[in-house]
Amino acid sequence: MTLSELKTGKPAQIIGFETVNQSLETRLREIGFAEGDRVEVRHVGLFGRNPMSVRLNGTHIALRRAEAVAVIVELVN
Repeated sequence: MTLSELKTGKPAQIIGFETVNQSLETRLREIGFAEGDRVEVRHVGLFGRNPMSVRLNGTHIALRRAEAVAVIVELVN
């Protein structure tokens, strides 16, 4: 499942990245996304679910849905 598909309030763990655009993966890593980190969608915009507000390791980050598609996650309990 991708971060863009994750329901609001459901905690997940990042398990990898899947993108043909290497610069997008690099950008995501630079702002703090890494394998093993916990992430949770906190809020999504009304139109096209953009932007998304996510909590990553206690920090709130806003990103576009098109960027969230590149982050592969799995649900955690």
